Amino acid sequence: MNDRNETPQVIAEAVYHHVFRTDFTQPGFALINLGPHCSSETQRQLMVDLKSEFSRLESRHRGRELVYQSLTRFDQQVTTKPHRDGGPDESILMLGYEPSLIQSRLEMSDYSKCAHDLGMTPAEFLDQFNPMFPGGQERLAGYATPIDDFDNTSFQIMIINNSLNPLGDGLVGVLHTATIVNPNPDLRRIINSTMIASVPQGQGGSLSVDEQNDFVKSAVVRRAVYA
Repeated sequence: MNDRNETPQVIAEAVYHHVFRTDFTQPGFALINLGPHCSSETQRQLMVDLKSEFSRLESRHRGRELVYQSLTRFDQQVTTKPHRDGGPDESILMLGYEPSLIQSRLEMSDYSKCAHDLGMTPAEFLDQFNPMFPGGQERLAGYATPIDDFDNTSFQIMIINNSLNPLGDGLVGVLHTATIVNPNPDLRRIINSTMIASVPQGQGGSLSVDEQNDFVKSAVVRRAVYA
């Protein structure tokens, strides 16, 4: 979706149910295109603001709140297999892609639905059919969705349900894959990443306001092996 001029509240309201799914009627992810003329700091500030808006919606709809697990920036030019990032069983990954001459393709795989159809939990599926290997990838083939609207020339925010829960136990997640078409050590493909967890009200810590401000304003970018 293109949301270059909308407020964080409007964007969050529009995509919340797509991402924070508890069943298989929603995709479990959403792509927000901010256009090529945004800025890195504006993008990162929007990511922080969206977390606050999503937390408000989590409180309204599920009586829970969102807390930060991590805030980081990295240059990622390595193709990945379908995977979930390390995080709590109920977690959301927000990836802010900056424009880059490095071309890439994204794909989401509904491993939770695949596991359910096989009569397994998502954790059992990952244990028995590891998507890092061909057998697991073959099992997921019919559950994969290419993100055709992904645009390397624009600032974008990809919001992914990174959860591990089985159906009926809360948020149900998807796996994500990045294929790098033309890696180049002389160029950068910067991703601003935040991991947030859904926890009972008042039962989770979070990163400080200073740490959030550092994430928004920092010029530091580390080299990543995967994302």
